[in-house]
Amino acid sequence: MKKIIIDCDPGHDDAIAILLAAGNPEIDLLGITTVAGNQTLEKITRNAQSVCAVAGINVPIAKGSSVPLVQKQVVAGDIHGTTGLDGPFLPEPTFDLDSRHAVDFIIDTVMSHEPNTVNLVPIGPLTNIALAMRKEPQIISRVESVIVMGGAYTRGNVSPVAEFNIYVDPEAADAVFSADWPVTMVGLDLTHQALARKELQDRVAAIGGDISTFVLDVWEFVGSTYREVYEFDYPPIHDACCVAALINPNVFTTARAEVKVELRGEYTRGMTVTNFESEP
Repeated sequence: MKKIIIDCDPGHDDAIAILLAAGNPEIDLLGITTVAGNQTLEKITRNAQSVCAVAGINVPIAKGSSVPLVQKQVVAGDIHGTTGLDGPFLPEPTFDLDSRHAVDFIIDTVMSHEPNTVNLVPIGPLTNIALAMRKEPQIISRVESVIVMGGAYTRGNVSPVAEFNIYVDPEAADAVFSADWPVTMVGLDLTHQALARKELQDRVAAIGGDISTFVLDVWEFVGSTYREVYEFDYPPIHDACCVAALINPNVFTTARAEVKVELRGEYTRGMTVTNFESEP
């Protein structure tokens, strides 16, 4: 069983990732931390609480960073709507937030478990992760793995070369990719192949119940925005791919590469420059 912390900015695909992690017996979800990204911190933290309420998930939720390390905040209202999770009914939270800041929750959790047993799954901007490793560098050697949803080695979705999670806080991403720990970049090149096609939605509909309805409503809303903005027939399930990789490492193929985050380019800021011919 893989112990994980999901660091997220729910977000439709974040919601699916949380449900997958909480519902799979191969995953021990230690907690959820939130970071501003798809919408403002208050909105996405409320969304995380609502997702847990929908599915009866009872794990700590710790609110984290409200702004990027350096640059001005960017949100994705064109994809995720004014709440960050438009479409499904969002129930009232059923429990209070953890009293700790997300950065401290991450540090405390990693340090209180045996080395190489906790996996970090950041599926939003990497602000919290960068701050945690700077505040307590010992977590770098104690974390089993970091599975990042972000980046791309072909093309971006915010600019021609930059993916949203990296683009909105490239300084944080640069710190995380540069640290001496095992990082897996689950980028758009992969997640744009992982779509909530009709066959998948039909399987979810056949289950029935409140969670099924919630998931279908998630895909209906984000499917419509992806058709309008990106001309996709079906919505990608970006963030759930990171959880799936921990459930079954054979779900996709990885390749070793050196990844650098572009911080200064006028047109390339936030690009994940990927060199497949060099060892990291």
